[in-house]
Amino acid sequence: MPEAKILIVDDEEAIREMISVALELAGFQWIEADNATSAHARIVDERPDLILLDWMLPGTSGIELARRLKRDEATSEIPVIMLTAKSEEDNKIQGLDAGADDYITKPFSTRELISRVNAVLRRAKGNPGKSIIVEGLALDPVSHRITANERPVEMGPTEYRLLEFFMTHQDRAYSRAQLLDQVWGGNVYVEDRTVDVHIRRLRKALAPYQFDHLVQTVRGTGYRFSTKI
Repeated sequence: MPEAKILIVDDEEAIREMISVALELAGFQWIEADNATSAHARIVDERPDLILLDWMLPGTSGIELARRLKRDEATSEIPVIMLTAKSEEDNKIQGLDAGADDYITKPFSTRELISRVNAVLRRAKGNPGKSIIVEGLALDPVSHRITANERPVEMGPTEYRLLEFFMTHQDRAYSRAQLLDQVWGGNVYVEDRTVDVHIRRLRKALAPYQFDHLVQTVRGTGYRFSTKI
């Protein structure tokens, strides 16, 4: 996906240089920032297509910046890949819960980085089409809006993709591995437990409108989306 503009946010100049060379060789444009404040300014001014965001930054941390971006309607749809030396599973879950679309643990190869950048950009671009309506729950893939009985429903970008997949693949049980492959992408590594975390978050978003029952647990298999009990 050449010509996409990538923002590199890392306080280590050597890492920014390594990433920028890899991105340039892969045909991407790139801009950089060494802290959260300057990164946010560049995001607002230049609207990058994707952000490579280091967790540990001076002052405001990368994960705090990710949360801020996902709370702001103007920046919530910009994909974020966290770059961090924190490899524990709980840290990965924390990063994903903050709204990150993927998570890469340092040290990483530039080939892996470019592969993940391409995968996240493909998912973010998507294939806009007609609105999907199940009972009173409606998802508009063009505007990325969800409504329940014409009331707006708020949820994170991963929960949105999960719901979109479910609504277009109803009444079939999917394993966690299948959901990881379909929603996160086959060449992106995340833990199976991540699916459970986002299923809970999706149900929580739908619960106030009494649509959480549509996301069903299938014992011994995984999950399905169905209007049938």
